[in-house]
Amino acid sequence: MRHVSRSDDRDPIAEAHRQWAAHGWAAAADGMALVTSVVRVQQLLMERIDPVLKQHGLTFARYEILRLLAFSQAGRMPMMRLGSLLQVHPASVTSAVDRLQAQGYVDRERRTDDRRVVLASLTDVGRAVVERATLDLNEVFSTPGIGPDDVRDLTDLLTRLRGAAGDTVQR
Repeated sequence: MRHVSRSDDRDPIAEAHRQWAAHGWAAAADGMALVTSVVRVQQLLMERIDPVLKQHGLTFARYEILRLLAFSQAGRMPMMRLGSLLQVHPASVTSAVDRLQAQGYVDRERRTDDRRVVLASLTDVGRAVVERATLDLNEVFSTPGIGPDDVRDLTDLLTRLRGAAGDTVQR
């Protein structure tokens, strides 16, 4: 999905900021503009990322699972651990792993020392696809639209925002 072209050149977020202030919510206007901008930037970035991953039969959620498994030393991880690292509900992990398994990218196996634990295990095909997808995604990641210093500064600011919202962050 490409961004919608407007008939005028006004920035809708700046206009919303102006309207917020004009309607007596000036104290919240900057925060509204920040939140709206972050959401819009996420949409714009996904417009670049989604087609890259689609070539590999992946969504971003499924890519993240494959990448985590590929980063792990054994190439497998408990399903609960995947959910914890990705900060998503266990049902979301189960659904994504179901699709990855149907594609032949992961297998499920039981832990030998505790049969209650289900592991998602990366297949050779899954490892190959995640490596190809990562190479393609790195083209997007290396050209985010702002310079390297701004990338680091913005990442630092977003890390602070995440931390203030209760996310676990490293400083």
